[in-house]
Amino acid sequence: MAKHGKKYRKIREAIPDKVYALKEAIDLARKNATAKFDESMDIAFRLGVDFKKSEQVVRGTVSLPHGTGKKVRVLVFASGAAADAARQAGADHVGYEDLIAKIQGGWLDFDVAIATTDAMKEVRKLGKFLGPRGLMPNPKTGTVTDDIASAIRQFKAGRVEFRMDKHGNVMVPFGKRSFETANLETNANAVIHAVLAAKPASTKGIYVKRCSVSTTMGIGLRVEVREAAKAE
Repeated sequence: MAKHGKKYRKIREAIPDKVYALKEAIDLARKNATAKFDESMDIAFRLGVDFKKSEQVVRGTVSLPHGTGKKVRVLVFASGAAADAARQAGADHVGYEDLIAKIQGGWLDFDVAIATTDAMKEVRKLGKFLGPRGLMPNPKTGTVTDDIASAIRQFKAGRVEFRMDKHGNVMVPFGKRSFETANLETNANAVIHAVLAAKPASTKGIYVKRCSVSTTMGIGLRVEVREAAKAE
């Protein structure tokens, strides 16, 4: 495991390792960010699910009220009228077999992939390329749809996907360090509610074992999820 630098260790030692209210954790994370670039704000969850069972995989989407602070590059697999609609709605890349071949060649310069239901017949072949990166279109996340224009607008406006990794962890970016704390708190609450709503019916025991917020390069600060979840 890589060792943290002196700045990181100094901040870690100065900030008590306790459970914080969401607003306080966000404030501390922002104030103690040391990177020269505008770091992303991330919220991470350790879930008490049996990640070996497919029915307990946690995934979904959430619309961030104040956006992500980054330009979202949307790729659309479509042809004909659907492709025209995608271009008009502002998709960054639109195509079908040509894009499939390009991705099979190793190109992955996009953030979200959307496909029409017809296009999925061929897009399924990209599972080994898109799956590991969480980019595979899926009806559950609204990325397999025939309402292409609406899906593009939502993702461009701040809709983000989340998916549990093979160890039961979920991490979601919810804005930038330069955002106002109040806006970050609203975005983070939206993520918390979405992750709680995605709880598998078969899950037993404690669902969210741990939740923390951090900047890209900063320390993780544990958050009290129950109190945050009550916020509207």
